[in-house]
Amino acid sequence: MTGLFNKKSQAIFWNNNTEAIQRMLDYDYTVGREIPSVAALVIAAGARKFELFFFGSEQIRIPVYQNTQQAVENHPEARVFLNFASFRTAYEVTVDALKLKHFKIIMITAEGIPERMARMINVEARKQHITLIGPASVGGITAGAFRIANIGGTLENIIHSKLHRSGSCGLVTRSGGLFNELANIIAQNSDGIAEGIAIGGDRFVGTTFVDYLLLMEKDPKIKYMLMLGEVGGTDEYKVIEAVKEGLITKPIIAWCIGTIAENFSGSVQFGHAGASANSNMETARAKNTALKEAGFIVPDTFNGLPDMIQKTFATLKKEGIIEPIVEPEVRELPVAKRKNKNFICTISDDRGDEATYAGIPISAVATPDTGYNIGDVVSLLWFKKRYPKWATDFFETVLKTVADHGPAVSGAHNAKVTARAGKSVVESLVTGLLTIGPRFGGAIDNAAKYFKFAQDNNMTAQEFVAYMKNQAIPIPGIGHRIKSLKNPDKRVEGLKNYATRFFPQHQLLDYALQVEQETTSKKDTLILNVDGTIGILMVDMWRSLGYAETEIDEFISGGTLNAFFILGRSIGFIGHILDEKRLEMPMYRHPFDDILYDE
Repeated sequence: MTGLFNKKSQAIFWNNNTEAIQRMLDYDYTVGREIPSVAALVIAAGARKFELFFFGSEQIRIPVYQNTQQAVENHPEARVFLNFASFRTAYEVTVDALKLKHFKIIMITAEGIPERMARMINVEARKQHITLIGPASVGGITAGAFRIANIGGTLENIIHSKLHRSGSCGLVTRSGGLFNELANIIAQNSDGIAEGIAIGGDRFVGTTFVDYLLLMEKDPKIKYMLMLGEVGGTDEYKVIEAVKEGLITKPIIAWCIGTIAENFSGSVQFGHAGASANSNMETARAKNTALKEAGFIVPDTFNGLPDMIQKTFATLKKEGIIEPIVEPEVRELPVAKRKNKNFICTISDDRGDEATYAGIPISAVATPDTGYNIGDVVSLLWFKKRYPKWATDFFETVLKTVADHGPAVSGAHNAKVTARAGKSVVESLVTGLLTIGPRFGGAIDNAAKYFKFAQDNNMTAQEFVAYMKNQAIPIPGIGHRIKSLKNPDKRVEGLKNYATRFFPQHQLLDYALQVEQETTSKKDTLILNVDGTIGILMVDMWRSLGYAETEIDEFISGGTLNAFFILGRSIGFIGHILDEKRLEMPMYRHPFDDILYDE
């Protein structure tokens, strides 16, 4: 790949600089990118899973992660890291990014990073062959492809400076403020720039003038370069050496700002940390003289740059090196059509000719010949992807197992009483569902939670039992009113047999059976019950499917396991409701002799 960026380049953005991110996305839309240039955000104290931005007129979600490693694991295609941390944390954030050995380009916007730290990250970046833009940089741009944050200014200025499509100049400058001015000057006097970088104003920046110019020498889009240096440092002399050695052959227009410094009696510190001459060699005038003597195109003053650009461009065009550019159509940003959405849906879509489940048309799922079963529909709508058959068959096994436990349980009882009062199926079902919670149906959630917690913390079965006793919490999923070791629950046996036959791994089940040995040694009815088995096997299933432990914890805390109980038990509740309707049972009134009246 020639050039720093292309239309597929994506970045991980550290910090939530919403204005800068939106400017990047607006640029993406204007130049016709198909994918957003920002793949993910890292917000260390972020509580949300995503932030909303506009891509054209449509709102999009950009995922949020609490550290860079999480972002990289979920977005391996993003090889650009934009570090917008403050100078207090920019060094640590950069070091964390370097440790991942993933990024090709890292940009640091903070200025004032201690010089010793800046040199350390520069050394490591060079070891990894990383292009390190900054510190103290506003970034860079590959015209028509990728823009870092605010470089180039407003979108109107971007178009005015022809940064929406590739020109033929490569621009390298220390100053971010002058970058915009120069981009405009180049646009007014030639066909604009192909790529531009503001390398950063601190004394020790990562990638230097000569590094960028060597890259631009290899880029066929770039026909000539413009380098804007400044008083202080000796980086410009390295460019002179590269030209003398024949490593750079393309024409370079050059100027070093700060010639006014010689008119002051003492040392002058300009805006940048590196803009201070420590010897005559570092003065702007000395560098401009050396550049001119080495064959660079150097004006007499900064004001002479437009004329030099115009003449260089005209010469290269006359020689056929620069060809005319076909101006692309510029997409107008539809700001007036932007509207914040009140709801977000990521599981289904009914806007087209046919509604879809996780992107799959319903007709491709509904009938038996499609090969999809109810478990597949659950996996699509609950988890946004189709699970393998062993997992969807397990879903259906769970639903069939929990569908009905008879009319005496609170949910079925409430549903029957409501139906007898003449209420509809929906109203009767709701009264039954409202009883599901910590005491009725909650054991599946809690069994998964506590058994996973114990295994994650490397507790032995004996330690786990003691821990729960100290917490004064009965172990969820352990114990049955009737069943025991001698009279096992056939539903549990069926679930265990299925898991051992079809699950790729069942480590938490194995651990739970060790706990069962410990509890039944005290009382033989303290067995692993059906709720506990379901909760534990759900964890084993998700682990087998490759989910991260944090994702599994989110499933548990979000009530996913209880959702299976709700769905399955709804089948049974509806059965009891229809049974009452079919029998035409009268209004139920509880008998007096079953109530203790205590006056």
